Amino acid sequence: MKKVMVATLLVALVCTSLFAQGGAEAAASVVTNAQKPVIFFNRQPSDPVSGVIDMEVMNWNDKTYYVGFDAAGGGAVQGQLVVDYLATADPAVIDRNGDGIIGYVLCIGDVGHNDSKARTQGVREALGTWTGSTDPGVENTKEGSAVVGGTEMKVVELDSRAMTGTDGTTWNANAATDAMGGWATRLGDQIDMVISNNDGMAMGCLQASNYPAGVPIFGYDANADAIEAIGAGILTGTVSQNVDAQATATLQVIRNLLDGLTGDAVVTAGISEPDQYGNKISADVEYLPETKALLAQNTGVNSSNWQQYAEGSRDQGIKQTDAETKRVLLTIYNSGDNFLSSSYIPALNYYAPLLNIDLTIVQGDGQNESSCLDRFTNLNSFDAYAINMVRTNSGRDYLDRLQY
Repeated sequence: MKKVMVATLLVALVCTSLFAQGGAEAAASVVTNAQKPVIFFNRQPSDPVSGVIDMEVMNWNDKTYYVGFDAAGGGAVQGQLVVDYLATADPAVIDRNGDGIIGYVLCIGDVGHNDSKARTQGVREALGTWTGSTDPGVENTKEGSAVVGGTEMKVVELDSRAMTGTDGTTWNANAATDAMGGWATRLGDQIDMVISNNDGMAMGCLQASNYPAGVPIFGYDANADAIEAIGAGILTGTVSQNVDAQATATLQVIRNLLDGLTGDAVVTAGISEPDQYGNKISADVEYLPETKALLAQNTGVNSSNWQQYAEGSRDQGIKQTDAETKRVLLTIYNSGDNFLSSSYIPALNYYAPLLNIDLTIVQGDGQNESSCLDRFTNLNSFDAYAINMVRTNSGRDYLDRLQY
């Protein structure tokens, strides 16, 4: 009887030990939300005044990255696009009132956005009106110069404005329409050129009933309607930030992290080098380790090359994978943002199925952070998160949600 009891006790102890060991291993294998991949995109976590990157947010965990484009380089590309246009222009035609001055107005998207700052700086530097400030207002510029059709001419920024809508949204096309109408009435034929920090505002300017016919206008983003407008001779030029490369890189980094890749492979596999499925982004994408940022490069678009950027030209380097399907929650700061709604989201929806990513997209109102945060829920149901904030200094608000 004692032998039976001892044997039973030993079996019970062994089973208890094995159960405890299995439970510990199971507990160790559980991935908390705080350990999952977090990709910020399009709006880089940063101080809205100084533009300094928020590295506390970027170092949230070893699976936190930013995907965007080379903002400073893009500003320079836009500035050069304008300068190149002026170099071949006829001074007698572009100088509408013949005063020997090229006057331009500037649509500033969001004074607290790094990308907007870079574009404003790029344009002002190229035209010689740069004073070290990206703020709106002629008090923040100086008289510049540019070569116009072989003749050096004075350049003056007649006015600039941050295009904020009545609802508080930035990069607002309707605000640009109103501003352009006011500029055309007040400044008349002093306006020789219109420059905008994005295509949405540029197209908004063109909607002004008194937009001066024939005045060249430049945008930024290479949205589908802007490309069509260039082809029709309505828009003069824009800058492509390679939205397909950005959208794919956002998803590819997530795919790499969920597939267990580490180190350099996270930011090179499927991006600058073929991944295990044979995918590789065609456009140039650069990784900056100091800010954990993957940045697509920019190209100027005008009447000579607009057809290369026509709608429907997707990256043939990305093909269907056989990876395990993973769920990703992605936020868009503003459902009304022209670039995100007409270019970025369609690209995401094209590439996500190819990478076997089940994408859930929630969109805010572009004004209140809560419009996105209130939809940043049911977090346990997702394998990774892609975040596009309303305010660039709101990254911590999202990360706090992942602690629980």
